[in-house]
Amino acid sequence: MVHTTMEGSLFEPTLYIVKGMCILDNEGNRILAKYYDKNILTTTKEQKAFEKNLFNKTHSSHENELILQSVLNALYESVSILLRRNVEKRVIMENLDSVMLAFDEICDGGVILDSDPTSIVGRAALRTEDVPLGEQTVAQVHIIDNFNKLFW
Repeated sequence: MVHTTMEGSLFEPTLYIVKGMCILDNEGNRILAKYYDKNILTTTKEQKAFEKNLFNKTHSSHENELILQSVLNALYESVSILLRRNVEKRVIMENLDSVMLAFDEICDGGVILDSDPTSIVGRAALRTEDVPLGEQTVAQVHIIDNFNKLFW
């Protein structure tokens, strides 16, 4: 959305936008990735090349580093709390539904929603004891379907 004044000049959007988020393993391979801008990194090949390049860099360009750091810290701390400080590839894969919910609680369509790990975990933690068995199965099928759409 672009806003204009009475004189017709354009204002930049006021929300900070995230183009995507990803979790890579120790070798730079994708564990989980979600890209919000449909105009860039449209193919899996482009996404994997970007992820490899991202992994190989030690410092990024002069983007707003405070916002980047805030989002990355929120993601790491949220995942760390959700996984009880056991952030390993196997554990992430076993709890992929909760990790994906944490992604969605941090960003929606690239717009940063929250960077407080406690509130993110509060909304992303699955409360299976509150959900009847029949609905849990539907929720699990929905999460698996979304996962397959993301990566295949």
